[in-house]
Amino acid sequence: MDDGSDCLVLKIILVGDSLVGKTCILQRYIDNTFDHSYMSTIGIDFKVKTLHLNGRFVKLQIWDTAGQERFHSISTRYFRGAHGLLIIYDITNALSFDNVTGWMKDVNANAGENVDRVILGNKCDLEETRVVSKERGEKLAWECGVHFFETSAKNNINIEKAFSALVEGIMNKSSSYTPRTDVVNLKKSDRKKCCNR
Repeated sequence: MDDGSDCLVLKIILVGDSLVGKTCILQRYIDNTFDHSYMSTIGIDFKVKTLHLNGRFVKLQIWDTAGQERFHSISTRYFRGAHGLLIIYDITNALSFDNVTGWMKDVNANAGENVDRVILGNKCDLEETRVVSKERGEKLAWECGVHFFETSAKNNINIEKAFSALVEGIMNKSSSYTPRTDVVNLKKSDRKKCCNR
């Protein structure tokens, strides 16, 4: 049995505007629970999840950042040293989608342009109040050369897939990791320049 000495530690950051569902996504992924109460994260929160992938342990240190403007400088400080980020918007809130580009620029400035990232359109269970089409989210992600998922923390839609895609992208960069053969990677030549990336 592995004694943990070969444990790879990955720093994952959840970013996006206030009330897009970052905390709910994290709770669903870590505890498989959903809390209907809407309490904004104050500053930063932190949880850990350990995975066993291809014969080695991978510890995810997942940081849930505050989306309010007054915490912006604090939140972006935590981007440094990140291996991957989930950039989240709310499909019922057009401004949160428009602000994804700004979050991308913050990531570039504080974590680097080559850090792995995935865009999530959250609250896809609220189809009747949708204002951002899935196609717009897919187009933005394609232009930025990143994975995209529409998710629902409430109904547990694509949460596991989103984290798995992010971790997969990070692990594919590791020389000690054997990539899966069933993962399709976009060629850089197929992407448009976007988000300074």
